[in-house]
Amino acid sequence: MKWENKGSENEFQKVANRVSIVTILWNSVLSIGKLIAGIVAHSNAMISDAVHSASDVFSTIVVIIGIQLASGASDKEHPYGHERLECVAAMLLAMVLFITGFEIGLGALKTIFCGTYEQLKVPGMPAVVAAVVSIVIKEGMFWYTRFYAKKIDSSALMADAWHHRSDAFSSVGALIGIVGARMGFPIMDSIACLVIFGFIVKAAYTIFKDAVDKMVDHACDEETEKQIRDCIIKNVNVCSIDLLQTRMFGNKIYVDMEIGVDGSYSLLKAHEVAEEVQEEIERNLPKVKHIMVHVNPFDKKEKKSTESLYGTYHNME
Repeated sequence: MKWENKGSENEFQKVANRVSIVTILWNSVLSIGKLIAGIVAHSNAMISDAVHSASDVFSTIVVIIGIQLASGASDKEHPYGHERLECVAAMLLAMVLFITGFEIGLGALKTIFCGTYEQLKVPGMPAVVAAVVSIVIKEGMFWYTRFYAKKIDSSALMADAWHHRSDAFSSVGALIGIVGARMGFPIMDSIACLVIFGFIVKAAYTIFKDAVDKMVDHACDEETEKQIRDCIIKNVNVCSIDLLQTRMFGNKIYVDMEIGVDGSYSLLKAHEVAEEVQEEIERNLPKVKHIMVHVNPFDKKEKKSTESLYGTYHNME
């Protein structure tokens, strides 16, 4: 018997689209504003930061496409749905993050080793103001996107949140570099960029690893499995849990289980028990999309061996 939980899919798509549109609007405004400030104030760091913000617009478009594809209904060719396409979007974003960080780090190293700091122009005050405004807005966008990414459990949206954080770090580096240059220490810009590079690469690795885990049927966490077990053993007609396997499918959970019920039960009664277990799990864990339950006849004489293997049974005496 199988069960699919589809109640939250429309809400998932609505929230993701709303957050993505807000992100595109803010990033577009920031990118144009920082570019103008960088040109007016003669700040290469601010111009580079503007390019970084422009890359966020592209990244968010990738997120929207990925979530739209992942929200597609099951069909003949894809009977289990399309949730894994969101993981593909998250992996693409992770690669964009890594490339962005690599370019920042490479540019910083070139500046450090070239040694021609006296040729650098001193940035004007508009670049300082633009950097501060960018830090505040991008950090706010990070927390805003992160909140909704956790709410709907979207790996692609979480990747986009960390892209906001990387842009905030980039603006911090730009601010340090601009202030340092105005104080006579242009090398500070490049040192700050190297630190930013480390943060961005770490975020890219975390996002990529999470997406890969969801692509290769990684089991869900122990706490979630415990919650599933608790839902099963609530049912007094379940004598044992003979098998429980979980796997992540995009941002959803698939569950396969074998439960033991009294061998004297009719087929109809055993079916009702399985259905009750399914409904209890769905009620308590909305992330569970698909449940497959196999019912085994429970032999009280084999209770000890069952207990030693799986540790879960009801006393049928």
